[in-house]
Amino acid sequence: MMIYPTMELQRGRCVSLEKGRLEQAMLWHVDPVETARGWAGAGASWMHLTNFDSVEGSSESDALVEEIIRTAGIPVQVAGGMRSRETIERWIDKGAGRIVVGTVAARDPELVKQLAKYYPDQIVLSVDVWQGHVMTEGWRTHSAFTPEGFIREFADVPLAAVVVTDIDSDMENVEAQLGLIAGLASESRTPVIASGVVRTVDDISRLAYIPNISGALVGRALFRKSVDLAKALDMVRPAGEPVADFQ
Repeated sequence: MMIYPTMELQRGRCVSLEKGRLEQAMLWHVDPVETARGWAGAGASWMHLTNFDSVEGSSESDALVEEIIRTAGIPVQVAGGMRSRETIERWIDKGAGRIVVGTVAARDPELVKQLAKYYPDQIVLSVDVWQGHVMTEGWRTHSAFTPEGFIREFADVPLAAVVVTDIDSDMENVEAQLGLIAGLASESRTPVIASGVVRTVDDISRLAYIPNISGALVGRALFRKSVDLAKALDMVRPAGEPVADFQ
């Protein structure tokens, strides 16, 4: 399982949101560029970055996102406002390792299927679940899709991963989140990345036992220091095979 240290940006600052409420951002007083470099230094193989300004249609943090992509030292999985072919291809051209799509996948599934075939293993499907439906437009709009139906729609598409977030119990009821994520992971042909469920290293160890979970986004817990990134990475790192000591 892979740990994705996760950064959320708003107006050029690292923030965390409660259930996606952009007007109630919790600000973290850290340098985003140095934070990303620090994650690479701790041994992370990937990082995840959500640009909330882009969700709002603003380009205010675009230059900062580009700098992080160029200087982090690890591939960056970029989310937020990826609602057109032009935007998605522009960020791939700028060096994003992966692009996360949600709203455009609900609006135009055929476009996302085409992009996934043209950019294999670079497109990630976001499945944000609230009251049994997939949410779009930054968790503001109900789509017509159930999460199961949404995942089935892309069953034969070469996606890099599916990110699942249970908005109903976001950061409140880990048991409910694990149940929903485990159920969707069992139905997905694509490996699932769990989002919003990690508060302690114990949550990581529980995720590791769920079949078809390939990773976890870990953001707020890192900034709160309730999870140490280096220790979390050690926890999920495969144990080396024993080697006989021949004399």
